[in-house]
Amino acid sequence: MRLRTAGFLVLLLLIAPAPGEAQGSDGFQTDFTREELAARRTRILDAIGPQSIAIVQGASGLPGFSVFRQSNDFYYLTGVESAHAYLLLNGRTRRSTLYLPRRDADRERGEGKVFSVEDSLLLVQRTGIEQVRGLERLSADLVGADLIRPPAMVLHTPLAPMETGNDSRDELLAAQARVAADPWDGRPAREAHFVRLLKERFPQFEVRDLSPVLDAMRTIKSPAEIALIRRATQLAGLGIMEAMRSTSPGVYEYQLDAAAKYVHYLNGARGDGYASIIGGGTNAFMGHYFRKSDPLRDGDLVLMDYAPDYRYYTSDVTRIWPVNGTFTPAQRALYEFIVEYRDAFFRHIKPGVTSDEVLDRAAAEMKQWLVGRTFASPAHLKAVQEGLAFRGHFQHPVGMAVHDVGRVRGVPLQPGMVFTIDPMIWIPEARLYIRIEDVALVTADGVENLSGFVPARVADVQRTIAEPGMVQMHKPVAPSNGPPE
Repeated sequence: MRLRTAGFLVLLLLIAPAPGEAQGSDGFQTDFTREELAARRTRILDAIGPQSIAIVQGASGLPGFSVFRQSNDFYYLTGVESAHAYLLLNGRTRRSTLYLPRRDADRERGEGKVFSVEDSLLLVQRTGIEQVRGLERLSADLVGADLIRPPAMVLHTPLAPMETGNDSRDELLAAQARVAADPWDGRPAREAHFVRLLKERFPQFEVRDLSPVLDAMRTIKSPAEIALIRRATQLAGLGIMEAMRSTSPGVYEYQLDAAAKYVHYLNGARGDGYASIIGGGTNAFMGHYFRKSDPLRDGDLVLMDYAPDYRYYTSDVTRIWPVNGTFTPAQRALYEFIVEYRDAFFRHIKPGVTSDEVLDRAAAEMKQWLVGRTFASPAHLKAVQEGLAFRGHFQHPVGMAVHDVGRVRGVPLQPGMVFTIDPMIWIPEARLYIRIEDVALVTADGVENLSGFVPARVADVQRTIAEPGMVQMHKPVAPSNGPPE
């Protein structure tokens, strides 16, 4: 019966209708209409005012055989996936100009279509941008943006690190700090280099940061964005469920990654929203454990935190479960506390409340829930009690990046905000870390748990683990010195 159930679920996944194509017949994205893209640019123009211009850089090309991915901010405003692109927004004329390199016919013969300035008519039609010009015209157009009639307009450009895939601003800033600390490296950030060039070539401009404006816009997701996050969350959850089925003692952490990746890529993902975190036993105690090189051991728990990059949007879902399929009484007591805490948070999320109010109300509920309950050791009880005081359970925005831009903590919640609820506890004496993570969407009258379908209750988790998994059905191939038989 289990085999039939698991097989039926896999069959449903394989034959489920695919969502709309990511690209139209002309190669341009179809997730966002030209009207939505134009409305985003209009909000930028409204924010900077008539005495300003804004320039947004696209991502640079990649060496070797790496697949190009546009920067999040540039894609958000244009939908264009071409390297070395620039967008100029003129607050006085309220017109936008897209700058692209010339066509590289040799490259297109090897890689396929790459949008260039020769596609100007098509791109004007698809994006709503007023004009498309060659990259060589950008300098002249900056001069024409009132430099010859001083005072010059203020120039706004993003100063925050550019997100281009499975990265987030917090990690990018940390990487910049490490580079700055290396006396044999010390390269400036790409944004700093761009500002230096602007000031050297056009010192008349006063340069200001556009990132806060873009961050505020990206904090509130449109219905089209929510649909993409919902799909990314669906794939993240299905991938974790397949990993649950594939779990047993002796399976390697990286094999759970492979099972989830298959689900993601089968359903249209083009990459990872972030490197998967899969840690068995004490490896889970490291919050961002990426090595995934160890076998899973009987009696341990395994934690998995993973989501795909799906059409420039991602998710952030985490579950933890027993390697042998059954929680011990000690594990179960801690785990059930985490699940109940998760549910308490969701009961208090709605428009108008703040993260502090949600944290305080959920903690008050859980203090009552704990009355009369026991745990395996004083260390376990201490961890639970400290969990009620911890403020990090209400986590970060989710969207184009896993740690998305914008603020959701310390501000009144609004419909369209998407963020994670991530209850967690640590037991240092045993190097034990227990948490689950779900994706919350604030709606007009409450909240929706986008990842609520992923098993979290003890019975549901154990039932899922008991189903046959992909790793067991497709066993790894042993090393061989000769050709496969």
